[in-house]
Amino acid sequence: MRVGCCGFALAQAAYYRLFDIVEVQQTFYQPPRLETLRRWRHTTPPDFVFTLKAWQLITHLPSSPTYRRLRQPIAADSHDRYGAFRPTAEVYAAWQIILQCAQALGARLVLFQTPASFTPLAQHIEQLCAFISQARLEAGGLRLAWEPRGWPVELAQGLCDELGLIRVVDPFRDAPPPVGLRYFRLHGVGGYGHVYTDAELEHLRRLCQGETWCLFNNRSMAADAQRFQRLLAP
Repeated sequence: MRVGCCGFALAQAAYYRLFDIVEVQQTFYQPPRLETLRRWRHTTPPDFVFTLKAWQLITHLPSSPTYRRLRQPIAADSHDRYGAFRPTAEVYAAWQIILQCAQALGARLVLFQTPASFTPLAQHIEQLCAFISQARLEAGGLRLAWEPRGWPVELAQGLCDELGLIRVVDPFRDAPPPVGLRYFRLHGVGGYGHVYTDAELEHLRRLCQGETWCLFNNRSMAADAQRFQRLLAP
């Protein structure tokens, strides 16, 4: 059982004292220098867990507003070569960078978060399967996880079972996977500004079965994560 936040919600030294897991967000927008990631790993306790979000160049189309945070903009004539797990050299190169980031951090898991525009079309399913099949050959012991948006649970879970992916969910919106690691991303009931009630945290506690990692991703994420830790304490 691990509890933390999607991103460093506090100064890193304070964060490491309070939590035992973090989901690195910078790798989604613009991967940091490898030296920076190695320094993070070097300053954490030995049992601290890093997970990281895959670079948006792999999952999101260049029309996404998040592309504004890239250091170097994507050329307009190459927009059709990025995102949606497209079988292109550009997407593959972005994956290689994420692998390097994961190695520098000693990360346990890479999360592929797809936008609502990545719908369950046959072409999207084909691209997802081809990419993940190749990525698994290179991932070694690194776990791979997928957070779809708007996909039927049965279809998403079936693909995850077939591809060896962990299906990531917000348990207040979708049913958790029946077996394996439960990776919860808690976006706030009704939105980012939500503060979890005691009753909601108690409901979350009941859903934490087996190996469960709870990552809060709402405005009060640090406070809510600490409240949840106190609820879990014997």
